[in-house]
Amino acid sequence: MLRIALTALTASLAAACSPPPAAERSEALIAVAANFAPTAEILADAYRDESGHHVTLSSGSTGQLFARIVEGAPYDAFLSADSERPAQLVAQGRATADSQFTYAFGRLVLWSADPDRIGADGVPALAGEFRALALPNPRFAPYGAAAMETLQSLGLADALADRIVTGGDVGSTHALIASGNAELGFIAQSQWSENRGSAWVVPQDLHIPLAQDAVLLPRGADNPAAIGFLLFLQSDEARAVIAAAGYDTEGRE
Repeated sequence: MLRIALTALTASLAAACSPPPAAERSEALIAVAANFAPTAEILADAYRDESGHHVTLSSGSTGQLFARIVEGAPYDAFLSADSERPAQLVAQGRATADSQFTYAFGRLVLWSADPDRIGADGVPALAGEFRALALPNPRFAPYGAAAMETLQSLGLADALADRIVTGGDVGSTHALIASGNAELGFIAQSQWSENRGSAWVVPQDLHIPLAQDAVLLPRGADNPAAIGFLLFLQSDEARAVIAAAGYDTEGRE
């Protein structure tokens, strides 16, 4: 289940979700992992219509956003593609205690723009002939780390090492594959259109769970727009949007 947090902020959250007078409407700057950015845009629009508050999104790889936060970037909240970095921010006193919760569980997909390259089982495609396999940089992107773990689980990491090319995040990795610079590669399921190319949804037992956590940052602790947006992410309305975008809203057992 999605972990409900922000318990100490319940009263503020309730107030933040009530449409305020125009003079009291606020804005929030939210750091969001690249894989979730398109979905976050939809949610930000819905939240604005419901609450009157505005949310501006700044996207990038989770590792890059984490580094910016540590360096003092003026974000109000962080929507990560993992659970580790939000936990580190809480431990370092750079995020509000008890505000961390899981807003989505991602799925990893092996994708090719070629409709005939990947079959129902993606392993033969990975073991076949191709010039380049794209994946997000594992140092900064949780989906890249999950991709490498998948290759290791399949015993293919060493054999494919010379053919791996990395994108800075899932967006640039998708572009590498879509352009043909890499014949296939790993992206988030939320980026895959079922009517284009061919794909294999990677079994979840081949990599660690892609639990995506959100956390409130100190700059947002008194910002109704930021607090309200995190509460909105936990609503049934938001969960339906998140599920429709290709994410799970409950973790695997």
